[in-house]
Amino acid sequence: MPISSETIKTVTAQLYDRALRGIPEDAEAALRSASLSERNETARHTLRLMLESADAAQRQQHFVCSDAGIPVYFVKVGAQANFGGEVRRAITEGFAELVASIQPPLLPHVTHPLTLERGYQGKGMPIVTFDLVDDCDFVEIICSPKALGSGRWAALEIFTLPDLQVIETFVIDTVIKAGAQPCPPVVIGVGVGGTFDYAAKMAKEATLRPIGQRHSEPMVAAMEQRLAEAVNMTGFGPMGTGGDSTAMAVNVEYCAGHGFTPVAVAFNCWINRRTRARLYNDGRVEVLE
Repeated sequence: MPISSETIKTVTAQLYDRALRGIPEDAEAALRSASLSERNETARHTLRLMLESADAAQRQQHFVCSDAGIPVYFVKVGAQANFGGEVRRAITEGFAELVASIQPPLLPHVTHPLTLERGYQGKGMPIVTFDLVDDCDFVEIICSPKALGSGRWAALEIFTLPDLQVIETFVIDTVIKAGAQPCPPVVIGVGVGGTFDYAAKMAKEATLRPIGQRHSEPMVAAMEQRLAEAVNMTGFGPMGTGGDSTAMAVNVEYCAGHGFTPVAVAFNCWINRRTRARLYNDGRVEVLE
């Protein structure tokens, strides 16, 4: 039984809708933990307000933030998955139907980069990346709407044969330049190596890793720990109120490359928008996040 276009359309629209009305369980746990360990009284109060806002949005089915962002999907296609129709068009149609029906309405954030005209449609929208996964018979779809605060401050630079100190300094410099604009506490993704485009992709995907899950390689895990400690020493704190809680996590991914080494840094704001589902050949839909 193939995975139908109708299923893809429905599931991707639902993932976007749900991403706007709550925060992932791991982000909620990280915020609660930070509210207990945070030494700054104003920051503790801000963290409590964030948790209350997220809870109210979920109970009342409102948006956690008025900036609903633009639609971004990461699709992992199993090599044994079977499709019964067009995939990209289904995602596009799902978003269009959501725009027409969602309450409260979405603001027109999709912007033409050359004319600055705003609306709900545009070239390349929704943004979808596809990856093929061997030995897999399902399709996994992640929705992570990208808003202005976290999207504006991403950065990438290409170095020649950098050491760890150069890479980590660039990450911290990027965080300092961003300040409180990405709406901390943030999840920071870092992509190292590969090519210009692939480093950015790794950084974006690193923001989707569950909070608390370290890289499997000890050297990289230690790098993540050092960076997280350094970011939280900047003192920006929740929404710029000061304190110890600027980052919930720093996640690093890397790829071998040439002597030139791109380093990319991406942010997810405190809402950490991330919903995920798997679609199986037998028609099942498994909601993971």
